[in-house]
Amino acid sequence: MSGDFGDHPLPRSSLIGAAALIVTAMALAAFGRQQDVGVTRMKPSTPVAVRMLRFDDGADGSVRVSDVNGATVDVVPPGTNGFLRSVLRGLARERRRTSVDALPPFRLTRWADGRLSLDDPATGRHVDLEVFGPTNSAAFARLFEEAGRADQRIHL
Repeated sequence: MSGDFGDHPLPRSSLIGAAALIVTAMALAAFGRQQDVGVTRMKPSTPVAVRMLRFDDGADGSVRVSDVNGATVDVVPPGTNGFLRSVLRGLARERRRTSVDALPPFRLTRWADGRLSLDDPATGRHVDLEVFGPTNSAAFARLFEEAGRADQRIHL
């Protein structure tokens, strides 16, 4: 055998040390997972308001946001609001994967602690919108406010 090491095998102590390091790392990871070491948990919050919304693609590239009654809440112009479109694209992909049609509405929730979330009850997918930053979650917060204005127009 003529390699870089030639006739010089790895020292036995190095192999034992590497094995001990691997076993120790796996044991510490298992312990940490079992004991929740380093886990951050959010306090439970209660929903303040919930809106059931549908999102439909327009022929011109716009996205029509409507409530469950079919009333238009907002229209997102073509080529704008990339974050909203990417979140919806991911949820739509999950619906196609699980053979769910586009008819069931999504649930937009405003929580008591100020968070916003978007859920797809049809697939069970949940997106916490605040983790993407205030600018991105504002796109959905605006929809929440638009939905509120649409509700007021309907009831007046």
